[in-house]
Amino acid sequence: MALPRFGWVLLVVAGCASASPATEPTSEPLENSPSADLESEDQQLQQLYAEALAEGGELTVYAGGDKPTQQDRTKDAFLAQFPRIRINDVVDLSKVHDARVDNQIAEHHVVADVVQLQTFDDFPRWKRQGALLAYKPVGWSKVFEAVKDRDGYYTGVWFHAFATLAATSLGNDAPVEAGDFLKPEFKDKLVFTYPNDDDAVLFYFKQLTDQYGLDYLKKLIAQNPKFVRGTQDAGDLVRNGTYAAAFGLGGAIIFRPGQTAKFSLPKNSPWVTWAQTAAILKDAPHPAAAKLYMSWVISHANQQNLVRLSAWSTRSDVAPPDGYESIWNYGNSDPRALPAFMSDRASLDRYKALITLYIGDPKGNNPNGDLGLYPGAFD
Repeated sequence: MALPRFGWVLLVVAGCASASPATEPTSEPLENSPSADLESEDQQLQQLYAEALAEGGELTVYAGGDKPTQQDRTKDAFLAQFPRIRINDVVDLSKVHDARVDNQIAEHHVVADVVQLQTFDDFPRWKRQGALLAYKPVGWSKVFEAVKDRDGYYTGVWFHAFATLAATSLGNDAPVEAGDFLKPEFKDKLVFTYPNDDDAVLFYFKQLTDQYGLDYLKKLIAQNPKFVRGTQDAGDLVRNGTYAAAFGLGGAIIFRPGQTAKFSLPKNSPWVTWAQTAAILKDAPHPAAAKLYMSWVISHANQQNLVRLSAWSTRSDVAPPDGYESIWNYGNSDPRALPAFMSDRASLDRYKALITLYIGDPKGNNPNGDLGLYPGAFD
């Protein structure tokens, strides 16, 4: 099956990542990248900060997520460095935000400055439509080529990972590999995000059924798991002891004493990773502030901070989290596979329809609430 190529390097076999470790992409400087003669990234950021203040000092970011508080840490870190910026960081499901952005573009009433979403297939489309601003942020040359548009219209800003989360009280009996979740002792004790409500979770299930067959899905459903809307709620139900374990979730990748749940990467069964992607809208009301944000979020200092907390960096000059390998070294997960899956919408929708036959339609309201057409607009 031929898949489109648009700045992403795609390596897909039957809809799944290659079984061999992905070759780490190069990160050679591109033409017109920010000048290497400038003394430091921090000086460049301070210059952008001054320009953003001169513009009015306001910024609206539409960030993909399933709880309103999920961007608070990012927002707080940004404001700690740039306290005079007024930022509206609006979290909603990526599949809702992209429809909202499409509507704002069509109505010539753009509120968002930066879009930071999981829906990779939107960015090449918006580029083709002329809806994005070409901008290569400070530090651009260090970002892996495979997760950025060569013309500077969008870039990956950090790597998310969805794998397994289990109560620490389970100790060595915690499920990690796909087969562990089928053990009799976990019947009625598993919780998952509706895969037909989140494309990254859907791809997790797709990889499992590709590798183990639909019989795996049938056995998993026989475990009588709980399905909820949103990965945050599913994770919280493990952390508060209501359920024992889940897969297809993020978590604190560096375990610390006192945590009630532990995040783990399977060694054999597939898991999902991807680069959360961001861009500036061409008609952004605050383009200078948007450039500041884009440069800050991929800056060396911020990427190092992200790695210490819960993510892999999209920069080649930032080491992976303690205890982990480069994101490109895992044979059972490839950051390029989810974008490929999401770019073939016909195939994705067929698999989503199949999953729905087994688990039914997602039940419950958007965990972010109803934000309307123009959230984040300044008065």
